[in-house]
Amino acid sequence: MKRAAIFSEARSYVLITFGLVIYAFGVTAFLVPHKIVGGGVTGISTIIYFLTHETIPVGISYLVINALLVGIAIKILGPKFGIKTIYAVFINSALLSLFQAHIHEPLLDDRFMSTIIAGILCGAGVGVSLANGGSTAGTDIVAMIINKYRNISPGKVIMYLDVIIIGSSFLISWKFQDLIYGYVQMGVLSYTIDMVFTGRMQSVQFFIFSEKYDRVADAITRDLHRGVTVLDCQGWYTGAARKMLLVVARKSEMQGIMRVTKLVDPDAFLTMNTVMGVYGKGFDTLRT
Repeated sequence: MKRAAIFSEARSYVLITFGLVIYAFGVTAFLVPHKIVGGGVTGISTIIYFLTHETIPVGISYLVINALLVGIAIKILGPKFGIKTIYAVFINSALLSLFQAHIHEPLLDDRFMSTIIAGILCGAGVGVSLANGGSTAGTDIVAMIINKYRNISPGKVIMYLDVIIIGSSFLISWKFQDLIYGYVQMGVLSYTIDMVFTGRMQSVQFFIFSEKYDRVADAITRDLHRGVTVLDCQGWYTGAARKMLLVVARKSEMQGIMRVTKLVDPDAFLTMNTVMGVYGKGFDTLRT
């Protein structure tokens, strides 16, 4: 059990690092070379970078600003999240500095395509990090604090905060089109975060009709560690009394439930629906 916990924790750090690599690459390869400002602390750091005539690298100011926010994360979100946030701040700062030192020209000349690609990469990076208990820090900290107490999408919170930051990018070039690029990147990033982070948390509901309902229920409980509710029902056409299984599970467990059911009873009748929200033990916490 202890070994499994250590493996799970190590896996989360690997995935957080992977998300940070994607994020840092998206910023330094597609945004900064085009003087496009994204959101978050990285956006603020980009503004500082150009206002100081490119003397303060993005990674340095990113590290300094986030150092002030880490204390908030540790106090409100707990020491475990704080450790991962500190880890993310240092790794992301190092990655931003490393990539920026080696990438001096944009990988694509088309600014609009660069904006879209950056939004996808940065959104995927943030989403992977959040889904594994980490953060790219900055506005992500604020988003996770609000999400801890309210059922508000992290992507939306980040989007609202980023509006002000991207608007400040007008100080760099005084060009309205640069604001448009920044807001396009923000929208793509926000949507991608929700696809990666919220999509992972979606749940499904199964209704299973089987003559071997007891064996199916035992297999789901034993192999997948999911609760099963047995309901009495009656077939209207045959008039025969039957048993129906109700199972609620994460979307990632969908294939496992279908596989187990088919192995026990190939003739089982099964329906599946997407559930908007599931709250309680084993799922999300009900917040007021």
